[in-house]
Amino acid sequence: MQRPSRRRKPGHGQRIGLTGGLGSGKSTVVGFFRELGAQVIEADELGRALMEPGQSVFAEIVRVFGQQVVTAEGRLNRPRLADMAFGHDRLNELNAIVHPAVIAAQREWMGSIFAANPNAIAIVESALIFEVERDARERGETEGVLADWRNRFDKTIVVTAPDELKLTRYVARICRERGVVDTDGAILDDARQRLAKQMSDREKVLRADFVLANTGDLSELKHAVAQVWQQLTNG
Repeated sequence: MQRPSRRRKPGHGQRIGLTGGLGSGKSTVVGFFRELGAQVIEADELGRALMEPGQSVFAEIVRVFGQQVVTAEGRLNRPRLADMAFGHDRLNELNAIVHPAVIAAQREWMGSIFAANPNAIAIVESALIFEVERDARERGETEGVLADWRNRFDKTIVVTAPDELKLTRYVARICRERGVVDTDGAILDDARQRLAKQMSDREKVLRADFVLANTGDLSELKHAVAQVWQQLTNG
């Protein structure tokens, strides 16, 4: 699905925001875009780097959430921080610390990409592109990078999937990464909490320039990505 969007000016790269809920398959989609020649950066990776000891984001998280989110080794206790954010309704506080730094890093990355290739297509993969704007406005912010995602991107792509499929994929990935089985349903409960904090696909689709439906057929998804890529490269 494509919506009308501005034509790319010759000699100018495109800033693309790619988003979707947890378990929607964003990583698979960005993998296809990389194969086609896109430059991609993932917001989660940026966020993790900025939350390392010695970074200003790390220091601010500790100041706001307390030493209880620091391990004995001096690093962030991410499960405890996630529990405080999602389980105790403090996600907006955490996002207000992390998102501005991540967005600034994304801007710097895009600058370096376009300096090397003015016609590059630079994709930022982030689950929360639209939520950043929503949450910023709920905090009363009316200006700045948090409150206006449209100024950050020339076009946006949303990856959609049925919610139950998203949850199944997310739980399977977390279990695989941790080498565990979700016998007590704790990971599924966590997934549901996280998904509830995100905007629905229906809301995101209304804001998107392109929509990629990922219901499990990888060949269909790859073909759809190729069609979007053709639209992007043709301007």
